[in-house]
Amino acid sequence: MIFESHAHYDDEAFDEDREALLSSLQGRGIGTVINIGASLSGCEATVKLAEQYSFIFGAVGVHPSEIGELNEENFARLRTLCDHEKVVAVGETGLDYHYPEPDKDLQKKWFERQLLLARETGLPVIIHSREAAKDTLDMMQALDAGEIGGVVHCFSYGKEMAREYLNMGFYFGIGGVITFPNAKKLKEAVEYIPMDRILLETDSPYLAPQPHRGERNSSLNLPYVVEAIAELKGISHEEVERITEENARRLFHLTVQPDRKR
Repeated sequence: MIFESHAHYDDEAFDEDREALLSSLQGRGIGTVINIGASLSGCEATVKLAEQYSFIFGAVGVHPSEIGELNEENFARLRTLCDHEKVVAVGETGLDYHYPEPDKDLQKKWFERQLLLARETGLPVIIHSREAAKDTLDMMQALDAGEIGGVVHCFSYGKEMAREYLNMGFYFGIGGVITFPNAKKLKEAVEYIPMDRILLETDSPYLAPQPHRGERNSSLNLPYVVEAIAELKGISHEEVERITEENARRLFHLTVQPDRKR
């Protein structure tokens, strides 16, 4: 079964067919899903989904683009959600410099707080880094993020940066971008990264793979990612699915396969 390590099924893009889609996943080869909080409301919705579906687990964090909503009171709410029995990670959190706002220093403040929250709770961290390679790495190294552990979501840098994260013991979330014809740098990085450090993800509803690029994404598109990784690594699709599931269960401390039921 495929382990989906990063999806946003609380997103409004799924409002019309969320229940039908989620109920179909296990019958179509998707065994486990980590739903990722990106805002406070998204974190609360994530916990509700995890309570509703046995095969869904949650990560709670605030995306760098959403940190304007954070204050001490709201951060305390986030800390409380970390104690839920089906919350398995802090995130996604990190730095995103694609747009001029939010302010970089404010992003760094709340990124540091969420890294420390992961350390405090003993949960791995899910890292978002967009056009902020140096600052993300510098902060993680300064805060000894290797002791926390986690995954660099939607890894988009080259193999030199991959080496730095491997030295910290981090995993790498690989999704639909690996299927894009112009993803040469990422393909070189995936060839370099050991299989025991790769996780499958979609970032649904975003970043659908070829041939569905531009459409709403879902975990049902993960076989395209499996195929691309299998070709790069020279191994079978079954090996990619097995190894990446083992990796995800190790990272998120999920040793038991969830029942195939809601």
